[in-house]
Amino acid sequence: MTRKDRTEGILSRKEVLDAGERQKYYQLQLKELLNYAYRYSEDVKKRFDRAQFSVEKFKTLNDLKHIPILKKKELIFLQSMGPRLGGLLTKDIGELHRIFMSPGPIFDPEDHDENYWGWTEGFYAAGFRRGDIVQITFNYHLTPAGLMFEEPLRNLGCAVIPAGPGNTNTQLDIMQKLRVTGYVGTPSYLMHLAQKGEEKGLNLRKDLFLEVAFVTGEKLSERMRNKLEKKFDLIMRQGYGTADVGCIGYECFHKNGLHISNKAYVEICHPDTGIPLKEGEVGEIVVTIFNKTYPLIRLATGDLSYIDYSPCPCGRTSPRLGNIVGRVDTTARIKGMFVYPHQVEQVMASFEEIKRWQIEVTNPGGIDEMTLYIEATSFRREAELLHLFREKIKIRPVLKIVAPGTLPPKIKPIEDKRRWD
Repeated sequence: MTRKDRTEGILSRKEVLDAGERQKYYQLQLKELLNYAYRYSEDVKKRFDRAQFSVEKFKTLNDLKHIPILKKKELIFLQSMGPRLGGLLTKDIGELHRIFMSPGPIFDPEDHDENYWGWTEGFYAAGFRRGDIVQITFNYHLTPAGLMFEEPLRNLGCAVIPAGPGNTNTQLDIMQKLRVTGYVGTPSYLMHLAQKGEEKGLNLRKDLFLEVAFVTGEKLSERMRNKLEKKFDLIMRQGYGTADVGCIGYECFHKNGLHISNKAYVEICHPDTGIPLKEGEVGEIVVTIFNKTYPLIRLATGDLSYIDYSPCPCGRTSPRLGNIVGRVDTTARIKGMFVYPHQVEQVMASFEEIKRWQIEVTNPGGIDEMTLYIEATSFRREAELLHLFREKIKIRPVLKIVAPGTLPPKIKPIEDKRRWD
């Protein structure tokens, strides 16, 4: 397949709506969603009633701001409040297709709709085409990423290898023997594969056959992108979303921002007030996915960005998110997984000999590394701690034991020292 085949074309008419059509499309989708959610979701009805928000009064997109923001962290509490995930669902759990669980813990329901998570257009824009052999290195156990990305690839006519994470030598062997053309995973893991492949004496351009890569779950620096594209001679594009809602945005070939999914309405809001900001202003990404089964209306993601409405050379007319420039809260996304301080605290509570702790995140060579510092005297339960940590948080840290009083008096639970230059 030629490079031109992968960089041109539009998959859906919705991607090229003119400004007036898009305004009407958003208006119709939101009106239907708000009516349906108010009628069938107990949580939405309570939230609207408390805010004295009437669906009948929703006339323009600007009226959405009268609905209170829903913080991602609130889902942990709300889902425990009764049947149907605390009333967040509009149908019984037994009617769903799958139920996943992400760190938090937060349950992530999936219904039977085709392209439920909304990634199909994003994979096409990234350059995936019918006949590709695609290796997915995201987890298939409990968390949704593996299957979330498999479905859209199948929609496009690709063959999928559900490799999951780890087993680097096996991953490289599969890539070589099956002449894999597509990679899906974190950018840091592809860098890890590149390093291990070169150590084994592989010529990444000649002995492997990757042509296109879709990465997400981590911040992608242009330096890392350029390095990986040159090493493998491939096209690398990224997507942005969460396990709660699926696709929020994706890059096209021109990589000048993340085209907002046609299954989403995105606002950039002030992190404290929830008031929508103007074009170009940096604020919190607040997303409403057109999902009647699990209507997370005005969900605040905790990520900071801005919206760009300028035309894109690819022809897609959707607004675009700029770079993800940071986080609002104390959570961190490490190796594609959200790490919450309260979860770490739950693990530490099982070890009374641990006085204080801190997580430090770095990215030497562009690969995320998480170090867990603990203050303790004569600590001998390292294996137990690491097992419990991985079981609870899905990532194994580097453990460093220091003497009591070593850590500074005032510390952040998670110190993010990653650099993206």
